[in-house]
Amino acid sequence: MSITVELDARGLQCPLPLLKLKQQLNKLAPGDRVVVQTTDAGSVRDFQAFAQQAQHQLHEYREAGGVFHFLIEKGQQGHS
Repeated sequence: MSITVELDARGLQCPLPLLKLKQQLNKLAPGDRVVVQTTDAGSVRDFQAFAQQAQHQLHEYREAGGVFHFLIEKGQQGHS
């Protein structure tokens, strides 16, 4: 049974949102998901590259009112 956790990284600047995401993913099992909110525009590029490199899945990305929202699923490999 997978779980979904929320991570509020608003107000943090690069590289902190990515580091917080990595820490959260390390606590989760493959298939679990993290919903992340950040105000750092660099997170868009960082999260996309990280998900691809670490074999996680970026299911959703959107921006609303200066806040970037991501839905990331921990990959089966579990590399963070």
